Amino acid sequence: MDKIYITDLDHTFLRTDQSVSDFSTKVWNEKAQTSILSVATARSFQKTHDFLDKLHLQAPMILLDGSMIVSPDKTLIDIKTLNKELGDAIIAEGAKYGIYPFVIALKDVKNLDEVFLFPTTLNTHQHGVLKNYRNDPRMVKCTDIRAMDMNLKLVYFGEYTTLYPMTKNFERIFGKALEYKLSPEKYSDGWFLTILHPEGDKAHALQKVLDHMERDSTDVTVFGDSVNDIGMFKLAGTSVAVSNALDEVKKVASIVLPHSNDEDGVAKYLEKT
Repeated sequence: MDKIYITDLDHTFLRTDQSVSDFSTKVWNEKAQTSILSVATARSFQKTHDFLDKLHLQAPMILLDGSMIVSPDKTLIDIKTLNKELGDAIIAEGAKYGIYPFVIALKDVKNLDEVFLFPTTLNTHQHGVLKNYRNDPRMVKCTDIRAMDMNLKLVYFGEYTTLYPMTKNFERIFGKALEYKLSPEKYSDGWFLTILHPEGDKAHALQKVLDHMERDSTDVTVFGDSVNDIGMFKLAGTSVAVSNALDEVKKVASIVLPHSNDEDGVAKYLEKT
């Protein structure tokens, strides 16, 4: 039976400049002849498709931190969203800390049309993140940002001294109604807090993918670098951290690679297995 390999993108498979090297492309496509390869990423369908248009993908893709599972032909397999009432309540609580989120939502389930709402009140870290989204057709500027009917995730960027107490306040108010991922942002010196449906994380999504494929968790090898990969690492039969992964990720990994994302760590592992 073909082995399954699922990799995170940013800081894991993608290089820091967000490119895929020729070597990684070659190894991936060769491996895809005898194995099943796919991704688990915080990216949207369109962004993931743009990055991986030259790669063969056979398994469902775990997108937007696990809130959406989509086949390579854009068939929706599963989705976990936050409703408008809950989304607006989160935004209102966050506003007490002087910070507003980016809201990634679906405006059309049938066509998987996403929208990326961003506030006019932005901190330095948020300004930096938005530079990567120039000319993105999903972007909508909001003077009074509110949630939509189907919210895939809310993402805050800022200082740890702001986001940590805010996260604790969210946990106190909303409890298990939400999933909270607080992590350092490797592209800058800031932090980000991702808020999801409690079953909208990569671990739950990976189990859904395995159920869909009628495979066991021992059949899959996963690759990652950050906090949102930890649940997936604990579920998979084999978990592999790139050398630039966070220490807390390396602690739960089966294997820690000697190579980073910029050294094609994932591809070098695939080439040897």
